Amino acid sequence: MTDQVIVDALLAELAALDDPKARAVNERHGDDHGVNLGKLRAIAKRLKTQHDLARSLWATGDSAARLLAILICRPKEFTAGELDAMLRSARTPKVHDWLVNYVVKNSRQAEELRLSWSADPDPVVASAGWALTTERVAKKPAGLDLAALLDVIEAEMKAAPDRLQWAMNHCLAQIGIEHPGHRARAIGIGERLRVLEDYPTPPGCTSPYAPIWISEMVQRKTGS
Repeated sequence: MTDQVIVDALLAELAALDDPKARAVNERHGDDHGVNLGKLRAIAKRLKTQHDLARSLWATGDSAARLLAILICRPKEFTAGELDAMLRSARTPKVHDWLVNYVVKNSRQAEELRLSWSADPDPVVASAGWALTTERVAKKPAGLDLAALLDVIEAEMKAAPDRLQWAMNHCLAQIGIEHPGHRARAIGIGERLRVLEDYPTPPGCTSPYAPIWISEMVQRKTGS
């Protein structure tokens, strides 16, 4: 079969899996597909890694197809320019999040893109840069100026658009969780800005309000 025939067959398979109830739930969160993610992952497991097919699926613009593309691509084969273009066209939250977490973080260009995206005027793009910074705060903090990051968060997070605000808040919490020397300041910033203080949190889940988030995670890590 030609690549286009395979793509068409996969689009038809995904369309057949689209559940109107799931779509309605997803649409409330800004997404535009109704495919059960477990079933989508099963298709990816069947296909295994196929980078050229992933490129073709991404090019369709269909969100379910793009999620499938993310699962079967080779992250290290994308150039920085390709990843930048992909991120700017990934406007739904799930595609955006999967692209950053499954592809960009595992690419060769993660640090280059972190630096360029963090200062981007598009808040959705900037949120991806902050997500990459949060990853470094947790796993590779050497070379990061954590105090300077806290300065930016303190000055800009309160007024930031929702998705960027969420990403900056995650970075604030991660600094407080992972770096005891900055913990008191991180909690203090959270208490002053009160970002996500009233966010509805289901029972058994941790609040995204940074002071609570930091305290709960530190308690889990230390057992005290």
